[in-house]
Amino acid sequence: MNQLWTPWRMAYLKRDDSNPDACIFCAKVDSSDDAAHHVLYRAKHCFVTLNLYPYNNGHLMVVPYRHVPTLQELDDPELADLMIVTQQALRILHQAYNPQGYNIGINQGQAAGAGIASHLHQHIVPRWGGDTNYLTVIGETRTIPEWIDQTYVQLRAIWDGFQTSSDSKKKR
Repeated sequence: MNQLWTPWRMAYLKRDDSNPDACIFCAKVDSSDDAAHHVLYRAKHCFVTLNLYPYNNGHLMVVPYRHVPTLQELDDPELADLMIVTQQALRILHQAYNPQGYNIGINQGQAAGAGIASHLHQHIVPRWGGDTNYLTVIGETRTIPEWIDQTYVQLRAIWDGFQTSSDSKKKR
């Protein structure tokens, strides 16, 4: 028998299901512990968080604070913030991982594949040539070579430096 060790999933298995309607994104919005919730950055209308079950290293999500299910429900400042923060995230990911490309997208609605259809979120997935291999194709399993907490520490440090340098440029 083959074994695939996935110790990070234990928290998911032991999660508190006493409120099945609770939104994981709203919990992140309300939390004051960004590291525990893997929140990398908070902007005016949205925030950036790591995907707990990434397709690749650096898989981020940009999430509006407001709990809405569709892009159409965002107002102009929220929509602009979503795209500006997405652009910042791409710069951070480029500095951290130098990917050869990105998948950027929103799965709007359960029929479109949204795992959390009630709270809109945009995925940013770094991509490299050959990042899918036989294990993905044959075993329907992805290999992620870095722990999510390591990804968080690395990206948070770059993001914090990016914000400091961006802030100093604005002051000039």
